[in-house]
Amino acid sequence: MMSSALVGYVAAVVTTPLPDRARRPVLLSTVAERLPADAWGPRRDAEPSFSSSMTVEQTELSESESTPVFSDPDPETASTEPPLVSDGSESCPHGMVLVEGEYCPSVAHRCLDYLSVERDRCAEYAEGHRCFGKPVSMRFCIDRFEYPNVSGVKPMVAVSYRAAEQKCAEQGKRLCTATEWTLACEGPERLPYPTGRRRDENACNYDKPYRFPDNDAYANPRTREAEIKRLDQRAASGEMAECVSAYGVHDMTGNVDEWVLNQDGKVDARPYRSGLKGGYWGPVRNRCRPMTLDHNEWHSGYQIGFRCCADGQDQSSESGPKVEEPLADVASDESEVSG
Repeated sequence: MMSSALVGYVAAVVTTPLPDRARRPVLLSTVAERLPADAWGPRRDAEPSFSSSMTVEQTELSESESTPVFSDPDPETASTEPPLVSDGSESCPHGMVLVEGEYCPSVAHRCLDYLSVERDRCAEYAEGHRCFGKPVSMRFCIDRFEYPNVSGVKPMVAVSYRAAEQKCAEQGKRLCTATEWTLACEGPERLPYPTGRRRDENACNYDKPYRFPDNDAYANPRTREAEIKRLDQRAASGEMAECVSAYGVHDMTGNVDEWVLNQDGKVDARPYRSGLKGGYWGPVRNRCRPMTLDHNEWHSGYQIGFRCCADGQDQSSESGPKVEEPLADVASDESEVSG
């Protein structure tokens, strides 16, 4: 049971009505997101609900694992365009953004208007947040866009964790840690969405209609590319110009799921070190905090991509600062799942 201080906390309530949405009563319990069963896309299992006025950040799980399949991106990703220049800081390589800030281990927000309780999709959160635990200073570089990090090009998909690691290493980079990714997404104000407290499908590429995948077509190398194109609802990097975090990082929620390193995870058992953040283009939670930890390093899904990180000039740690990413973050401002 949450403490009375947590239950009672609300900073300020946003009352502006959402466009084209009927207002719903505030619902005070959280349940895990569910999606149709398929071996390759995001599947959510039910998790315990919590009786509290503050929603609780939960880890998104799926029941099935894929075979070790890797698919090259479609021709739209094959671009010779040079990477973007950095934001002017000499601390980061070209095409990367410097992130400096305080990461909070657990953040609480309050949802005012649920679009879906079962899928934990919140349309609007109250202003303010609570930080639980001691904030940790972090400084690192992160790709401005999803790989291949080129404006105007669709991000790569159908990528395994292992393949993503390798492609980052080829550029002298690494996969982002879960905590780095979260900080870059939620910004200094620890927002639930990179764009603020309100969910806006016009700003970011999510809430597209769910398309049921043909698992046999995806598993067959001869038909996989056609199946990916049939399912594909990606936007080109930078196309959703308003989908940018306070640090200047684009498309962190929606578009494609992104592999991250869960530093407390395992290679061969759940929770895995191979985590997924941000969600994809479908009607899922699409917030900054949640992480999927039920897919092993050989899993590849039609909606899965990644972006890379690197240490800032003044950092010496190769894998970035180690901060525990709770499996169930207390976050009423964040009820999102990746995938």
